[in-house]
Amino acid sequence: MIAHIDREQQRTVAMLETWVNQNSGSQNIDGVTKVGEMLRNELEPLGFKVDWVDMRSTGRGGHIVARHPGKAGNKRLLLIGHLDTVFEPDSPFQRWTREGDKGEGPGAGDNKGGMAVMIAALRAMRAAGTLKNANIEIVLTGDEEDSGNPIDVARRDLIAAGKRADIALDFEGLSQVVENGALVDMGSIARRSSGSWTVTVTAQGGHSSGIFSSAAGNGAIYELARIIDTFRRELPEDKLTFNVGLVGGGDTAKLDEGRIRLNATGKTNIIASIAVARGDLRAISEEQIQRTQNKMKAIVGRSLHGAKAEIIFDTGGYPPMAPTAGNAALLAKLNRINADLRLPAMGALDPLKRGAADISFVAKDVDGINGLGPASTGDHAPGEAVNIPSIWRQAKRAAILMSRLAAEKR
Repeated sequence: MIAHIDREQQRTVAMLETWVNQNSGSQNIDGVTKVGEMLRNELEPLGFKVDWVDMRSTGRGGHIVARHPGKAGNKRLLLIGHLDTVFEPDSPFQRWTREGDKGEGPGAGDNKGGMAVMIAALRAMRAAGTLKNANIEIVLTGDEEDSGNPIDVARRDLIAAGKRADIALDFEGLSQVVENGALVDMGSIARRSSGSWTVTVTAQGGHSSGIFSSAAGNGAIYELARIIDTFRRELPEDKLTFNVGLVGGGDTAKLDEGRIRLNATGKTNIIASIAVARGDLRAISEEQIQRTQNKMKAIVGRSLHGAKAEIIFDTGGYPPMAPTAGNAALLAKLNRINADLRLPAMGALDPLKRGAADISFVAKDVDGINGLGPASTGDHAPGEAVNIPSIWRQAKRAAILMSRLAAEKR
């Protein structure tokens, strides 16, 4: 397998270049579909039955679901990746360029580089004869960067695949940390959730000369400021973050349909009658989410005189991938492979260092590990670049790991 991956280096890079040069921003339905066809052309010759799941009803392109039947009674693997990128057709960042070991382009790392690792590993397994008996299902979503709505429909097929699987392997990018001045590969066995909330405060308007009086009260903006600052002081705990990303208030304040823009009007001599804030909440477990939401509700309920506040938590966010014993056992198996390859052992990455991922949707049903894709820099911004040698390193790890896992009995 190692030799096969090395022999196919040129083919793998050429394949990745072709994918990168096809725009597949999450909202580019045609582009996502074309990249899906490119992956179909790689998977079908390997013996996978490939289905395209149309998702235009959610405002997005669709997903690849591919199945490879293997030996009955052996463990079933779920491989996860995504076809889309954050770069829509109007982005100035559109083409692949290479300089030495650096390949720059939209999705070069996230997640077309991850899919390149996946395909390189599967081809190596076929060459070595370990793919033949492997029970593998692959789900490549077309909207990981900007999910379709409703999300329960957008992630329906991934969740169903997780319930069928024994192990989930996600090919998002490899995490690295600096130790003693050098980059060190890390294993990712936990990812935090990603959800949003909105606080809306209403209050009695009036002339500013009456602010804080028993008749006029404190106004909407002071109450919103109290709530936000109390969040900052009372909510912090390990692995939890909460951010305010949008805030405004005055005589009027209205969010747009997408809830990413806020139009507010007011004057300095008018007590604000409405104020709005939106933010996110990221947690390591469902228990932490529930505990934090309850605290936030209690804080919002302690309104200043003359104001009334409510908090709404958006439905359809990303759930957490908790750091379970089963996930840790998978990292231990990966580290046995590292020892065989004479590579350093990989520690468990602090989940504070990464965002949400599709593997979280199956985490409550199946053990998994994340970060099997390549190392990259500048993700989600012009200049995103993949470290090309890390593709071979990750493909070797993945091919051996999948071969060993697929041979285990259920």
